Amino acid sequence: MTRRPRLSVIGSADARRLLAGCHEDTPLTEALAGSGCLLGQPLSADLAALPLRAIQPDWIDIAAVRPDTPVYFPSVPAGASVPVADQRPRVEPTAAVAAAGPSPASSAPAEPASVARPVDLTPETATQVAYRHDVNEVAAFLRADLSVLVICEKAVVRYLAEHMVRTAGREPRVIQASPAGEIDTEADADDGGRGAGTAPGAGGLALFNAPVSMGQREMTQLRDELRALKELQVLIIPHLDLLAGGAEGFGPASTDVRELTELLYASPEAVILAFADPSLTIPEVLAARFSRRLSIEGTDRMVPGPGGTAIPVERALITEAEADRFRGIDDTDFYKHVAGLNPVRIRQAMRYAMLVHESKPRATASDLHDTIRTFKSHLATGFQIPDTTFDQIGGYEDVKQELREALHIMAQVQHLPEEDGKLKSSLVPRGFIFHGPAGTGKTLLAKAVASEMRGTIQVVSGPELTSKWVGEGERKVRDLFAEARRNAPSVIVFDEFDSIATRRSSSADDGGSRAANAMVAQILTEMDGFRPEVPMIVIGTTNRLDIIDPALLRPSRFRSFHVSLPDEDARLQIIRVHAAAHRIDVGGGLAEAIAKGTEGWNGDELRSLFRNAYVAKWLRHVPADDPSDLARLLATLAAEIGRSKEGQHVSRGGH
Repeated sequence: MTRRPRLSVIGSADARRLLAGCHEDTPLTEALAGSGCLLGQPLSADLAALPLRAIQPDWIDIAAVRPDTPVYFPSVPAGASVPVADQRPRVEPTAAVAAAGPSPASSAPAEPASVARPVDLTPETATQVAYRHDVNEVAAFLRADLSVLVICEKAVVRYLAEHMVRTAGREPRVIQASPAGEIDTEADADDGGRGAGTAPGAGGLALFNAPVSMGQREMTQLRDELRALKELQVLIIPHLDLLAGGAEGFGPASTDVRELTELLYASPEAVILAFADPSLTIPEVLAARFSRRLSIEGTDRMVPGPGGTAIPVERALITEAEADRFRGIDDTDFYKHVAGLNPVRIRQAMRYAMLVHESKPRATASDLHDTIRTFKSHLATGFQIPDTTFDQIGGYEDVKQELREALHIMAQVQHLPEEDGKLKSSLVPRGFIFHGPAGTGKTLLAKAVASEMRGTIQVVSGPELTSKWVGEGERKVRDLFAEARRNAPSVIVFDEFDSIATRRSSSADDGGSRAANAMVAQILTEMDGFRPEVPMIVIGTTNRLDIIDPALLRPSRFRSFHVSLPDEDARLQIIRVHAAAHRIDVGGGLAEAIAKGTEGWNGDELRSLFRNAYVAKWLRHVPADDPSDLARLLATLAAEIGRSKEGQHVSRGGH
């Protein structure tokens, strides 16, 4: 994949919306002209021949263009470089534009980055650059002597904690567990001889050889630091979640939680900066001790650059050497593949990609995207790279077309004008439900969706998430969605969705339904928290749509697709797909005959027909030298499958 050429496109917000709605294969000149867009440079013949998806538009608001700026119609050929400013309504410049001088529309735009790429980049620098806004926000609270709880992944805590405190102009004091057995005797003395290494009822005799857990040592240090904390000092607790025992918030508080709560509330004036991982729940009584709770997840598309400018994360977190290795890196495409990764993981992915392509000097951005996708699939054992495409699925053309349109919307909303930013989350599809008889290819369609997104996929059977332990199912759901965000673009498939998403019960004595209620509520919470810039879709498959909770069937959550038994035309397409895959010749009208004679068959049964034919023809050497032999073989196998279907029907009816 070569770098998409950048094109200076001038237009109103409406023109931008219209262009976002054009299909990606629309010819460029047709898409631009039909949207009412103008250009900041003449359109070359090479660019004019490209489809819309082949270019990267650099948008310039028409209201910010000076009246004397040359602009061009999309239909003007490169040789006719006469400006056409007089052929459009003249636009009065704003005061800010007039003061700024000539508009950049008069020439091809510079890359978002006139800012130079870094020559070298450590994980610490990458984290502090990517999270500069968050660092400044936390620092502002700390300067006001207010405590802050930051929810983020463990990998970035070491690079943020002290940096946030020093940015606030305060002195950091970090809770760090002492080596096992190391006891602060001075603290023990202040405690009246009853410290961490002292046995109750032992008359103050220290049991220095008694085992002391890391949690106990950290709790002891926390007590000491709170007691000794001075003005302009901030106490940093890197692992508040672990000190709280990773509590789920159900049932009575543990001893650790009670002790930790007592300690933190006993020093209300102490300024504390604490961190917790999003996969672990902090009891609300502890979280309420903090004046501000801030969640940091993934990486924003634009990060603060020099002089307060905003630059793409692709420019900020990719070094010169990496950009030289992977030709054609584009900020939009790159961000789509790393949106859910924190800066530390992005740097790890880039180092991995450089190693993989070490001997490939002309690697492309497409190679980089595929390598990042492989890297992400290794971060979590459940997520895989799909190998099924829409073209490999026969039939269901109406369903496939609707799915393609939904995915097109997901890709195009990133190009909408800024004033439509709040609409993005409502425009991006969050989930699909594929419902219909068993064996109709619902899971295959889900895999094809992931392939179309160039993403990863995890298929989870509904019963895998259920547990006899209270709160365990919700934790599994949280972890699954967190992994999906890190692996974005990604697709989560809940197979047998009806087993975990049934209608919620209001019965007070229905324990099983209460557990299901909590599971549904957790799924709803996760889906309502989707970030539109992180491409991620949830798909449920079921043959019992009638028992799915209505809250999940709202249009803003799951869009429903009925995947029925294939009709004759769909069966014909399925037959041709499987025949080609199994090296079976169905020419001479044989495919049509099979399609006509398999009324009521699903896609899985048709696949098994050709699997058996492959075994018979190629492995058992059953004669199939001419179409009549092959037709007879297929007819025999079809009869066997038909008898099996009838037996299943009788068995079900007998019950």
